[in-house]
Amino acid sequence: MDLSKDLIQNRLMTRLLFATNNTHKINEIRLAVGHLVEVTGLKEAGINIDIAEPHNTLLANASEKSSAIFTLTAMSCFSEDTGLEVDALNGEPGVRSARYAGTGRSQEENIDKLLDGLRGKDHRAARFRTVISLIWEGKEYLFEGICEGTILRERKGASGFGYDAVFSPLGSEKSFAEMTMEEKNSVSHRRKAADKLVLFLQQQQLTT
Repeated sequence: MDLSKDLIQNRLMTRLLFATNNTHKINEIRLAVGHLVEVTGLKEAGINIDIAEPHNTLLANASEKSSAIFTLTAMSCFSEDTGLEVDALNGEPGVRSARYAGTGRSQEENIDKLLDGLRGKDHRAARFRTVISLIWEGKEYLFEGICEGTILRERKGASGFGYDAVFSPLGSEKSFAEMTMEEKNSVSHRRKAADKLVLFLQQQQLTT
């Protein structure tokens, strides 16, 4: 069946609960999915809960969060977990990216630890990896997005969050923190995973 993009969009308008309280992630996902999916964060839905990330893989943490929210609400929902993997640090900080400098430490302290670990190293290849866990009609589906890049020697830019100020994607001279949200979303790991989620939802709509 050959449907126009407008018709697909009109049919899709799916509402999904995003299992996060991180407004930066909510904004990036909303920009990534456009008008195809209505995304609601936990606080917007009146859900006051922080879900632990106890596992040693991004996949397991994402699955933990989506499963917890589905159990609580019985609504179609999704979650994501993202990590920065640096080759010269044997893949660190990886799944511990948000708490690399210790539980409760700031993102600036995480960056400081990262740069200290790379001091004097010329090989600075790295990647952001995002795993999305979607629970749709009671069944889990997984989507991954990867953005390859380089860790800078010092912070550049004031936008973004996390490690954005020291990560430059391949093919760009800017850090993520120097980009507009639209520029970042055109190449980001989170956008790539979100594109796969949207494609899945389009396929579900076209087969019903």
